[in-house]
Amino acid sequence: MNVIIEDKDLELLFDHQTSKKYKKLSKDVKFLERLGFVRNILEEEENVSGLSRYSFMRYEKLKGNLSGYSSIRIMSNRIERLIFTEHEGGITIKLIELNQNHYGNK
Repeated sequence: MNVIIEDKDLELLFDHQTSKKYKKLSKDVKFLERLGFVRNILEEEENVSGLSRYSFMRYEKLKGNLSGYSSIRIMSNRIERLIFTEHEGGITIKLIELNQNHYGNK
């Protein structure tokens, strides 16, 4: 599917493994490897319905104040999620969310 990255700092993190906004993440080698792996999966899948095959990603459509967005985890044991909108032919990634209070972290 087509993957558009709306946040320029996030795009730098994806493409060059560096970003001032995501400085801490840009130094985490395991995270960067997994981010590249996740990007490959996103680009190889035909559409978002294929993401449910990857249980570690925990693909979900969000509710509440993030209604209209979807998310996936980058690593199953970490809090970072890619938040994105779905559209015909692909997704638009909005940001990496670092939510310490997410229900999956309790």
